[in-house]
Amino acid sequence: MEINRILPLEKMELNPKLESGGADNFGELLKGALERVNQLQQAADQATLQLAMGEDIDLHKVMILTTRANLALETTMAVRNKVLDAYQEIMRMQV
Repeated sequence: MEINRILPLEKMELNPKLESGGADNFGELLKGALERVNQLQQAADQATLQLAMGEDIDLHKVMILTTRANLALETTMAVRNKVLDAYQEIMRMQV
């Protein structure tokens, strides 16, 4: 296991996709985030299946993967709910 050191904020490189802005980048960012949540869910499912089949996998690793996937899904749902609330509020505005 490798532990990376924390870099000062001014030395961190920014993602070039985020710097240019635009709708395409937001769509790509959203798609990438959803794919990451899906990958976390699949990894947790695979680890749970391995544990259930009696394969050599640590219980704490399964719990960590499951908790990570659950937290990612809850965060995604919270963001979705906030976006829907904002959209509904905009639609209620009188122009």
